[in-house]
Amino acid sequence: MCLAIPGKVVSIKNELAVVDFKGIRKKVNIALVDIQKGDWVLVHVGFAIEKVDEIIAKQTYKLLEGII
Repeated sequence: MCLAIPGKVVSIKNELAVVDFKGIRKKVNIALVDIQKGDWVLVHVGFAIEKVDEIIAKQTYKLLEGII
């Protein structure tokens, strides 16, 4: 099973972005998607794989919190 986690793009430099995951910030490769600062993305193994809207991101967090 694969799991992608939503995060909000804080900054972008070339093909790397700093993405915030509920207070934890990580560098993420964004070469696969066209995004801008402030966008929400799904991240899997360090790669942004899809742009999502904020509602979907927050719903995903609620589901994940219910599992943990």
